[in-house]
Amino acid sequence: MKQIIDGNEAAALAAKLARVKVISAYPITPQTTVVEKLAEYISNGELDAEFIKVESEHSAMSACIGAAATGVRAFTATSSQGLLLMNEMLYVASGLRLPIVMTNANRSVSAPLSIWCDQQDSMTVRDSGWIQLYCENNQEILDTTIQAFRIAEEVLLPVMVCYDGYILSHTLEPVDCPSQEEVDAFLPPYRYPYALDPEKPVTMGPVGVPEYYMEFRYLLQKAVQEAKPKIEEIDAEFRNRFGRGYGIMEKYQSDDAEVIILTMGSLSSSSKDVVDRLRKHGEKVGLVKLKSFRPFPVEEMVEALGRAKAIAVIEKDISLGHAGGLFIDTAAAFVNRGRAPLLLNFICGLAGRDVTSAHIEQAVREAQMAAETGEVKEKIRWLGLQENLVSDD
Repeated sequence: MKQIIDGNEAAALAAKLARVKVISAYPITPQTTVVEKLAEYISNGELDAEFIKVESEHSAMSACIGAAATGVRAFTATSSQGLLLMNEMLYVASGLRLPIVMTNANRSVSAPLSIWCDQQDSMTVRDSGWIQLYCENNQEILDTTIQAFRIAEEVLLPVMVCYDGYILSHTLEPVDCPSQEEVDAFLPPYRYPYALDPEKPVTMGPVGVPEYYMEFRYLLQKAVQEAKPKIEEIDAEFRNRFGRGYGIMEKYQSDDAEVIILTMGSLSSSSKDVVDRLRKHGEKVGLVKLKSFRPFPVEEMVEALGRAKAIAVIEKDISLGHAGGLFIDTAAAFVNRGRAPLLLNFICGLAGRDVTSAHIEQAVREAQMAAETGEVKEKIRWLGLQENLVSDD
């Protein structure tokens, strides 16, 4: 059934269809309406779940950890400073191998104070051991959140579903919403194999002494890396059932492209429009949209980008003192793998700054110039920067 809903309602509806049992809620813009909608479902009797109102995001994740450890589906949502306040507990959740699902409406972080969109928040916690999946539109938010519960529960890892705040969280789009019966067939009742039970006591979260801690981290790294085929497998099953699938990346007119745009999230839609326009003029330009940032698909990335002459990595984040996180990981993927295309990094859209088709085309033109000359003069470029505000005068 088609519904006209915003991205936050798509996330809430997906959690409802997944029959979550515990929802831990703390409000933060722009995700607040996710948990408000879930509260409405519970109040109306549409969802049988415990709704826990907590005093901070740190407590929100703590409550999810406790719930998941007892063997029930747990869900929360957050953004920006809230995600960073959870940081300590994110590592606990992954280290304990708890299948928690959380949606993150991407928002910039302070200071200066900003409530608008970029992807700095989730990029900042990329090393926490959570699977990170990025969505392009509201349909993908709903579908990915449903899939996230299957992924989390089959690989025993927490999953973060990321989508651009306001651009998706507050924008209405038509979304094909599956029935409860269809989702039940795809997502069966969950049985956590190591649930806390007074009748069968287990130790959870012991001290990691030097003799054992390194092995725990090795096993967690191995688990995140090995989640990639499971993400693909579950997505393929979802496609077979519902007619929609996303994989770990999407290649858009990129097979013969000399210049490829690489990006994540809603920026992919605008970039596709630019690709279409340039293709009509005979220019060999393509797009690769990365969906799975963690685990990072190294082999697939090299295969998708390796034949191009230049790659324009366009992203809404910056690892201060170096470059964008997507650019850094993409460059690392080509280490010791023969010839690599020229990589150019474009930082844009921070704190909701408009990213226009002209900005995207500018990135393409600079990548084309680098392909012609065979050199990259500047590793990082800023799209839409107001030069008069940062001049030395």
